[in-house]
Amino acid sequence: MTQGSPDTASVVDRARHYRADATIVSAHILGASAVFVLGEEALLMVRDGESRRVAIHGGAILAAAADGERLITGGDDGRVMATDAAGATASVATDAKHRWIDHVAVGPAGAVAWSAGKQAFVRAAKGAEQRTRKGAEPMLEAPSTVGALTFSPKGFRLAVAHYNGATLWFPNAAKAAPETLAWKGSHLAATFSPDGRFLITAMQEPTLHGWRLSDQKDMRMQGYAARVRSLDWTADGKWLASSGSTQLILWPFQSKGGPMGKTPQMLAPAEAPVERVACHPTQGVVAVGYADGLILLVRLPDGAEVLARKPAAAPVTALSWNHDGTLLAFGTEDGDAGIVDLG
Repeated sequence: MTQGSPDTASVVDRARHYRADATIVSAHILGASAVFVLGEEALLMVRDGESRRVAIHGGAILAAAADGERLITGGDDGRVMATDAAGATASVATDAKHRWIDHVAVGPAGAVAWSAGKQAFVRAAKGAEQRTRKGAEPMLEAPSTVGALTFSPKGFRLAVAHYNGATLWFPNAAKAAPETLAWKGSHLAATFSPDGRFLITAMQEPTLHGWRLSDQKDMRMQGYAARVRSLDWTADGKWLASSGSTQLILWPFQSKGGPMGKTPQMLAPAEAPVERVACHPTQGVVAVGYADGLILLVRLPDGAEVLARKPAAAPVTALSWNHDGTLLAFGTEDGDAGIVDLG
């Protein structure tokens, strides 16, 4: 990366900055609002150039996920909360034992999943239709503490990552036994391929593991320098972008076997490790945030780079596009919240 070169294109001057005064753990764009999830208690919401704090939890915010219309968060206060683009908040659930809500996920038609300890819960958009006769949400007891949750893009199915593998669960099919995908080790992040053919997890060690769901064929994606903490799929579903190195790592999923027997594409090398990746929703472009605060927009066909944020004091901790890719929201460990207008 030649960030000081006059030949490097830049959109740095298109960014608007806001102070969060707290670590930003994730960023999301809901309609006309950018929402920055802070590490403790509150959100920073930006709309029409004005920012305000919205208190939603009574302690640390441990998990967040959004579907473009609402943000779902989980906290150490045992609550699952929903926030819309206007900043209106509503309670989704409260854990009966007031356990920490470790993970949340949003799914088809507004479905929500969350976990506390070894238990995963699901509430469908129509609520009562997916509840048991006793009125409680469907619940899955995992073999160990839940490491991640993700909904399949096809059908009402949830993947629950945990120690020694992942479990595939149909919450609304009480008679269907959950399916176990086994692989030794701690699985701490999970994502389905957009076509639903593969499930990929990030491990505690610096590697990814995957299963081809048609035959449960295992695949390992190795060579990382550090644990992979950020994953995202390109708009066409042909590449899985990941952190875990000092460059953007992209695994190919164009063929029937996905990345099996193939090497990744590596782009945008830098001095600092990649912390966050976010794929453009319509184009072959990936936003890449580094540990030194640098943000690049990387074009996949030719590896061309555009500077979106210059290096600064703290790591990039959040990246998110709006639905048409005209806005990029970012956040940092030291509370710099920004929106890059590419429209």
